[in-house]
Amino acid sequence: MRIYVGNMSYETTEEDLRVAFGAHGQVAEVTMIKDRETGRAKGFGFVEMPSSAEAQAAIAALNGKEMGQRTLTVNEARARTEGGAGASRGGSGGYQGRSGGQGGSRGGSDRAPRW
Repeated sequence: MRIYVGNMSYETTEEDLRVAFGAHGQVAEVTMIKDRETGRAKGFGFVEMPSSAEAQAAIAALNGKEMGQRTLTVNEARARTEGGAGASRGGSGGYQGRSGGQGGSRGGSDRAPRW
């Protein structure tokens, strides 16, 4: 079962999560989400536990628990929506003119109309 772990301190390590969740069962994988540019942790990640019963026990024990002076949010990870995280960024990819709307309504020109 894939488990979401949020509201983590930026100093929390994969080993910290492995130890915390390992107290409740076997941990198959730990993934910390990091910023692509800086490599700094974003404060959330995922833990994979093969046993659903052990995963549920870990969720019950660790959700709301303090770690690194932060109160953890721990629950079953939800499936990603179609298109992943980038899907909410607009989608059309068109030119955004000065008015903030989509350009191209006047033959695709990105220039302001001459009135």
